[in-house]
Amino acid sequence: MNILVLIKQVPDTEANISVSGSKINEGGIKWIISPYDEIALEEALRIREKKGGSVTVISVGTENTITALRTAYAMGADNAIHIKNDNYNMLDSFTIAEAIIKAIGDIKYDIILSGRQGSDSDNGQVPLIIASKLDIAVVSYAKKVELSENKAVITAETEGGQAVYETSFPVVITANAGLNEPRYPSLKGIMASKKKPIDTKDLAELGVNIESKIEILGFEPPPQRGKGKIIEGDEPEQKARELARILHEEVKAF
Repeated sequence: MNILVLIKQVPDTEANISVSGSKINEGGIKWIISPYDEIALEEALRIREKKGGSVTVISVGTENTITALRTAYAMGADNAIHIKNDNYNMLDSFTIAEAIIKAIGDIKYDIILSGRQGSDSDNGQVPLIIASKLDIAVVSYAKKVELSENKAVITAETEGGQAVYETSFPVVITANAGLNEPRYPSLKGIMASKKKPIDTKDLAELGVNIESKIEILGFEPPPQRGKGKIIEGDEPEQKARELARILHEEVKAF
């Protein structure tokens, strides 16, 4: 199996993020592989361990993105591609997808894996656009992946339940929570990752139009939650009536 994994470097989900105008303050932030992408990488490694082949990771971003690629190497990836762009945050999903397609060129992958969405922007668009442009199958929100010689059977989360899809290769799969538990990089893997080559490609050299289609006007934190309200009453029925009144008259829920 020849597998490509799309990874994105994002701020640690536990980091204390502050903003200044249209940018986040990056000082002191720890950068990690987006958690859903890490699940996708783990699935790729497990497939390789069962079926053989190779795992290539690819990421678009600034020089700092190499940190995520080194982490992927430490987990067990075989190859890494860095599409370098110093204005990564301004790129739209279509431009990122185009850059990835041009970067892989004529290389054929049986499976392209990605997280269901990035933990920073929550777009989840790039893998779907890639599948559309390459005219190949795509299954999102995968919870289980089973492979045979010529097909993939994928159990995916759907609204209110789950669905099972069967498709031939190549296929794009986006990973959902629960698909697996990502491994921790070993010390040996971490040390080895520092010496492994990263194939760097410049956006301009790929012929990608990097003219910004997105303008970030600013960032705002979510509004603070109001104080909780304790419903008084001696009997459950009395509390239920008061709750219904609050939901109807104050919250306007119905």
